[in-house]
Formats: sequence, structure tokens, C-alpha cells
Amino acid sequence: MNLSSQLHEIATRSADKIAYYFMDQASTYAELDAAITKFASGLEKLGVKQGDHIALLLGNSPHFVISLYGALRLGVTVIPVNPIYTADEIGYILKNGDVKMVIALDLAIPLAEKMHQLLPMVEHYVYCETNPNGTDLSDLESLSVYPKLKSFTSVVGSGDIHFQGQELHEDDVAIILYTSGTTGKPKGAMLTHKNLYSNAKDIGDYLKMNEQDRVITALPMFHVFCLTVALNAPLLSGATMLIVPSFSPKEIFRLGREYQPTVFAGVPTMYNFLYQYPDGNPDDLKSLRLCISGGASLPVALLKNFEEKFKVMISEGYGLSEASPVTCFNPLDRPRKPGSIGTNILTVENKVVDELGEEVRVGEVGELIVRGPNVMKGYYKMPEETQAALRNGWLFTGDLARMDEEGYFYIVDRKKDMIIVGGYNVFPREVEEVIYNHPDVVEVAVLGIPDPNQGEAVVSYVVRKNPNLTEEQLLSYCKDHLAKYKIPSIIEFIDELPKNTTGKILRRALKVQLVEKVGK
Repeated sequence: MNLSSQLHEIATRSADKIAYYFMDQASTYAELDAAITKFASGLEKLGVKQGDHIALLLGNSPHFVISLYGALRLGVTVIPVNPIYTADEIGYILKNGDVKMVIALDLAIPLAEKMHQLLPMVEHYVYCETNPNGTDLSDLESLSVYPKLKSFTSVVGSGDIHFQGQELHEDDVAIILYTSGTTGKPKGAMLTHKNLYSNAKDIGDYLKMNEQDRVITALPMFHVFCLTVALNAPLLSGATMLIVPSFSPKEIFRLGREYQPTVFAGVPTMYNFLYQYPDGNPDDLKSLRLCISGGASLPVALLKNFEEKFKVMISEGYGLSEASPVTCFNPLDRPRKPGSIGTNILTVENKVVDELGEEVRVGEVGELIVRGPNVMKGYYKMPEETQAALRNGWLFTGDLARMDEEGYFYIVDRKKDMIIVGGYNVFPREVEEVIYNHPDVVEVAVLGIPDPNQGEAVVSYVVRKNPNLTEEQLLSYCKDHLAKYKIPSIIEFIDELPKNTTGKILRRALKVQLVEKVGK
């Protein structure tokens, strides 16, 4: 079984069931499945073959769902990309991922015009119309990329409703998720049809999702948390998605009043914004039976305050891209432990080990490792990194954790030096590489500090060559090379970075110094 065939089965037996609402427009499972089938057929007519790679540069929309499932039905590997990435970041993923087709909003046509000559392997750019406020499409023929441009509507329109799709094998790669790496370049985690289906089914079963559920899909669809928990799991369960183009507390409360949602999934910053929203009426969310939190540790105080105000339980879990992503969740049939990421989900095993890979005693801290049908096939074109992460059937997460006597796990610290901004991973090395490239910078150290709104904020300590270099100039430089959430919130100029005797920068000393300064 796989995602595409399961959705087709649901559409066959529950044709008139609403699959999603988007901008207050409903689509049934039969309508969604028909669009998916025709899109898959349209891709094939453009020469896209089973095993080819396509990239999605899309926000939350029906376009994303149809493109994803249509590509999977054809046996194509999908690479979701954050559409707010810079041209440099997108270009790296498209090149490294051997992408043959890009599907994006029409707003990205200028980016395609800028990049297509540097990406000769990309044969087609499919643009999704955003009328009435989209890009002016009246003069497309003047663009050099024009021969490669196709509209989403034309691809669907050319498709055959009777298209049967391809025979899919469970170990074929369905999705490649690029995740930041300590090398400064993203790594592509290869997730198979089996990985994705098993995790979505396990989560749907674990959270007791059913056809009566209405799930708010406000997390970014290109992010693995949303992909499994708020998109694939609801569709496999025959539930209805309430697709939110971008998160806003006002819209969440409106959906609560008008559509009576039953499930909400979000990162801690979303819960903070909902809790703090001055016009938020708890009665608007009274239909919720469950809230799900992930992406970063949820502060216990926020968890308790939110639950007290809105009278709904938040179940916190844990996952990572390499595990499709979920490995742990707080159970719904036993007491929830605040601060814990919960227990093993149905078919996944977690374990805490020492540096030799031996399991540590209950309560001791070690590295969290995972095994199960959800664990990735490996990193795309990175055999050494794959070998380091996958050992004897286990995925080594790099996260420090402990387990209590009842089998509940607790994350003690995230991957070394990693910063989590609004649920997104930011590795200091990646930001440092960009800042180091500035001609007036001698040295730089990047770290994270607590932030009440985003969980953590990126801070950069810089030793400058030119004393006239300003914070504004350096921030402007970063904006050209980094996604918005990776840009430092604070840049501190310093005469010399603290180092130990071997020359290693002492980040902890910088963090203590900064926290003391901010606290004054």
C-alpha cells in the first residue's frame, strides 16, 4: 500500500466526502483524486518518467496536494523546497537533487527567468496561477525561459482521467527532504513509499484520526511535520483538511468559529501566538479534541497556560526528517507528561545509547537512536553521511535524550549548536559560511538565544576587518544569501572571539555573555 493508492480507495468509497476546504472553497475526495490522476497523466505527456525528480516551490494550497500525489502516482520523486529560500539556496537543491521539473507559483517566474540558464537539467517550469493578484502573464513570450514554461491548468487539462499510474514499489524513493547539515550544505533525506505510508498510517491510528475529523493544516506543507501529521495522515484517514495559506491567529479563530475543527497541529510559536492573541475567544476553538505540538520543545508553562485557557490537551511528540518524521508521541490513553516527547509510536522503537552504541540505564542521558519502517533509505549522493547516520539498522539522531521508568522520552538538548527558529532548524555553520564570505569580515561565530516569539533567535558575533562595516550593511548582505528565518536578529561586533587552547571558539562563553547583556 502507498499514499496514492490509499487516497484513490477512499475516493472510490467516499466520493462525496469533503477532502479539503481552501479559501472557503470545498473539494471532494472524488474531485481531488480526479485532479491527481489527470495531473499525473499530464506529467507523463510532458516526458516525465518514473524515477525522475521534480521540485515543489509551493505554499499551502491545493496545487501542492495535487502536485505531490500526482507525482507519486506516476512514480516520480518529489523534492519539496521552501519557496522563501534565496536563489542560491534553491539553486543548490535543484542541482544537487537532479531536478527535471519545477512546479511553483507564477510569482516565481522571474526567479525561473534568472536561474534557468544555470540549470540546464530543468526541462519544464510549471507555474500555478494565483489570479486575481498574481504575476502579469501577458508578456511571457518575451522571456528566454518561455519555451520551458507550462501552466498548471494546462498540465491538468491535458491529462487522461483514465490514467492508471505506474506500479510503485515500497522501497522506491518517493520524496527527498533537504535538511540543513553541519557541513553547511543541506542533505537530502531519501524517504520511500513505505517510509511515508507507514508513518502517516501510524500517526493517524495513534491519534485516532477518522472521517469525522477536520484538521487545520496551517504548518508549511513543504515541512515534514505538516507533510505527515497534517496532510498525509488526514487524507489516509478520510478526514477533511482546512488548508491555511499561511498561519495567522485571526484566521485560525475564524476557522474555529465557522468550520468546527477537531485537530490542530503546530510548533510552539504558533501556540504562543494563539495564546497571546488579544481577540482570541476560547469558545471559537471549543470543537478541538486534540492539539499536536512538535518541531521544538514546548515550554511547560505555555503548555499548561494554553490548555487551561482553551480546555484542550496538547500532545507533544518528536521527529526528524530522516524518520518521516515521527518516532514518539505522548499517548492519548495514558497520563501525558509535560516536558516529555512521549513514548514509542506503534511500529517505531526508540533507544538511548552511549558513545559505543550500548543502551544506557533508565534516567541516564545519551544519544537517541531510532529504528522502524519510517527510517530513511539514506542521504542522496552522500554515502559517507549515510553510513554515519545509519548503523546496524538504527538511525542515530544526534539528539541527547533520557528515558524514564515508564518508557517516556525527554530531549535534553538538540543537536549540537543547532538553533530552532519558529520550528525551523538553523545550523550556525551555514550562517557563518555566508557571513565569512563578506570581504570585511575576519571571524564570525553564530549561536542561538531564547526568544519569546520564535523559540530561539539567531545571534552573530563578528570580528570585522573594516571598522566602518555596520550592522545594517551586514544584515543587507545576509538577506541576499539566506532565508528570512536564518538571518541574525542581533549582530555584535567584537575585537576577538574567545577560544580554547586548541583554537576552538567557545560558543558557550559568548552565549553567557549575551544572555547577561540582554538581561540587564
